Amino acid sequence: MSDKDLQIIQTLQFTNPAEANQLLLTFINDNLPFKIKNVTLRPLAVSLNSINGFLTTEEGEKLFFKTHIEPQSIIHEYYNSTILAEAGYPIIQPIFSSTEWGKQLLIYKFFDLPSLFNVIDEIETNKRHDIAVIVKIQQQADDKLWEIYSKTLQTLATEEQANAPVNQLFYHRLTGGRFIDFYQDKVINLPGQTFNFNDLAKLTWSINGVIFKDSLGDLVASAIGLLSPSSANKAAIVGHGDAHNGNIFYDQASAELVYFDPAFAGVHSPFLDLAKPLFHNVFARWMYFPNEVAENITIHWEIQDNTLVVDHNFIPSQVRIANLRSKLERVLKPLLKELKLKNLWDDNWQDYLKSALFCCPFLTMNLGDANKFPPQITLLALAISIEMGSGSLGNSMSLIDSELARITVDI
Repeated sequence: MSDKDLQIIQTLQFTNPAEANQLLLTFINDNLPFKIKNVTLRPLAVSLNSINGFLTTEEGEKLFFKTHIEPQSIIHEYYNSTILAEAGYPIIQPIFSSTEWGKQLLIYKFFDLPSLFNVIDEIETNKRHDIAVIVKIQQQADDKLWEIYSKTLQTLATEEQANAPVNQLFYHRLTGGRFIDFYQDKVINLPGQTFNFNDLAKLTWSINGVIFKDSLGDLVASAIGLLSPSSANKAAIVGHGDAHNGNIFYDQASAELVYFDPAFAGVHSPFLDLAKPLFHNVFARWMYFPNEVAENITIHWEIQDNTLVVDHNFIPSQVRIANLRSKLERVLKPLLKELKLKNLWDDNWQDYLKSALFCCPFLTMNLGDANKFPPQITLLALAISIEMGSGSLGNSMSLIDSELARITVDI
């Protein structure tokens, strides 16, 4: 069996879990030094490009496993958990790591901690009411993250930056086939009308009264240039690379957040490191619960003079905005000040960060997949992609731009 089988398993876990479990049991017993009796996949809303679940050995020991699935990957070396632990990250360490290309899998002793993804979802669905506690713990974790950034901040040669696994989530998804497979010449269903993506990509956007400078096509082109490892700023830190809330667990006993799944860990740009948590932990509830969000949003659109005019009422929840502000104020703001002090400042830092933010909604999932996303969610997702990547032409700004302006006013 090969990495193609892992891709099949990742898809089957949602449609035929029994077959997926059997395929994975065969894969593990054929490729890893374990004798596994049972496999139980755990398909979750957050498992967009991964598989995880539980294993039971022939001796009766219960284990936990996870692997990231990245078709058309350019980077072949992932899962550097040691570098995170040495830098001071509170990280759950695997007891076994398979790093062979196509067979990459981490196995852990069984643990029973809720992910921060689930905690936030329970707050938003009124199943728990400790928002102040969770925000405080996030703030403490962000203070710790800045300590690690500050301690590990360094300069890195371009060729070293190019080899960082985190590039797979951004530049290589743009240029390695995912963009073409998802969008080029593909049909995009918006409410009441279909478009060829190539035509849709030429339109400019006005969203909730904010007029944006760039089309989708403009943002793809600029992101390819800005995110190219050959043009990256030399500033680097030791980072997790994929610290969305599904990879962060809440240890209530120690009152701290702990990291998990170091698939993209390494030494890389701090802006790339921040992009995933800034987007996925704040703006992406529609990505994980598209049908539920579709039932509760109002969204209208029309085309006026080659501009797609969209009005919608989707906004992140109170807890998500609080956590956005924590990350910006406690990590990004001191980072920018430190980059100035150490002569590592790059005038293009905001364009670079926003290009990475654009990739998060645009390339994590195929927004044109009608089986996954209702037309109103496709429209919302494309609008949010524009908000993440583009700046405005007038005085009105998107939420992300207004928050970035707020923390940079005195830098």
